[in-house]
Amino acid sequence: MSGALLVAGTTSDAGKSVVTAGICRWLVRQGVSVAPFKAQNMSNNSGVTADGAEIGRAQVFQAAAARVEPEAAMNPVLLKPGGENSSQVVVLGKAVADVTALSYRPMKAALLEQVLASLADLRSRFDVVVCEGAGSPTEINLRDTDIANMGLATAADLPVLVVGDIDRGGVFPALYGTVALMPPADQALVAGFLVNKFRGDVRLLAPGLETLERLTGRPTFGVLPWLPGLWLDVEDSLDLAGDRGPSLPPRGDDVLRVSVVQLPRLSNFTDLDALAAEPGVLVRYATRPEELADADLVVLPGTRSTVSDLAWLRERGLDAALARRAAADQPVLGICGGHQMLARTIVDDVESRAGAVDGLGLLPTDVVFAREKTLGRPVGQALGHEVRGYEIHHGVVTVEGGEPFLDGTRVGAVFGTTWHGALENDGFRRAFLTEVARLTGRRFVVAADTDFAAVRETRLDALGDLIADHADTDALWRLIEAGAPSGLPLLPPGGS
Repeated sequence: MSGALLVAGTTSDAGKSVVTAGICRWLVRQGVSVAPFKAQNMSNNSGVTADGAEIGRAQVFQAAAARVEPEAAMNPVLLKPGGENSSQVVVLGKAVADVTALSYRPMKAALLEQVLASLADLRSRFDVVVCEGAGSPTEINLRDTDIANMGLATAADLPVLVVGDIDRGGVFPALYGTVALMPPADQALVAGFLVNKFRGDVRLLAPGLETLERLTGRPTFGVLPWLPGLWLDVEDSLDLAGDRGPSLPPRGDDVLRVSVVQLPRLSNFTDLDALAAEPGVLVRYATRPEELADADLVVLPGTRSTVSDLAWLRERGLDAALARRAAADQPVLGICGGHQMLARTIVDDVESRAGAVDGLGLLPTDVVFAREKTLGRPVGQALGHEVRGYEIHHGVVTVEGGEPFLDGTRVGAVFGTTWHGALENDGFRRAFLTEVARLTGRRFVVAADTDFAAVRETRLDALGDLIADHADTDALWRLIEAGAPSGLPLLPPGGS
């Protein structure tokens, strides 16, 4: 059996995904075959594997860090929130049920078997499997049915590293309390800590780290510095306000301002990462009509609940703002759920069960939701360039006019497609931005040397550097190979 490690975190957004990707990249540089794994992911940001399975987008990114193809076993359970108290359950890449928080609990015993089988499969094929936890490992109200954190660790005997975000404050009580609230069997697997997002001189932390080790009997494996602009393919909308680093200056006289409608059930918002990487393109998120007024391009992104988010859009008057843009030939791009909203009619007896609903009527299209989800990696042509993307949707769009645009259509300055990832294609992205500049009269010049795949690789290497330069990699090796050391102290009250 191969080596393995579980990267847990004191909170959501503590940096588990980043650390997991960084460890994967550090290991693969050592000539080690490595796979990422997340037993249960809750995210509307997903991707499609080569064989048509849907998994969390973070695991797609982590697989890229490990330089392997993503596969369903890397994220056997994916929960996609669709309403206030409901989620779609995706198992091994296929949607199997819609559940509430309470109705999901009885499913977990069977899902744990699937999770452990997927982990065992990966461990039989890779030298190391780096597992990412979900939320906090000390959700004491959920521990009895946990399959993603300590439930997984105890079942598979995984050593655990707890990551704490020092930038949000309170990292020492968070790290101590995360362990102290665990029962003894869980505490026995927590081997140490990793401090993330530190700004300043690390020597200032030394007294605190020494005290933490004395109180817990567990070392800190490293202090990772704050480095803005590293993360792509984030998991949830908590990260939308994160620091993406400085915008690159324009190559021409003007910038292009992109306003993305921040829908309540926003999904696959990483479609916009490639735009944000372009020199002179400023991407911001908008929830009010006035935030669209000075935009050169408005993007209606994907959503896990097209009809509900369309109602939200109308409540806020954003529908009228979009209609004014279309009438004035100001660019609008709809992607997947956003494309569906632009249609004349939507018939949804599957996702919202709302039946027939009027769309925005800005494209000559009609949408009918199918029970079977469409998953794929389509290839096509648009604006003179080959385009590769991926699609994840229940809504089937019928086009009855306009100019062809990928799998959708274009009328004037309004564009629609169900394909995610299209803007990651460099040639197509440049051509599309050039067309936006023409429509808006902006003296914007695309950067001929922007290579989005290279941007992603550079950031993955930076994550690997974080681990190589700021973590105790010898200690990490020992932990991965030998597991948690025996005789770790038990902390009260959980260990008493």
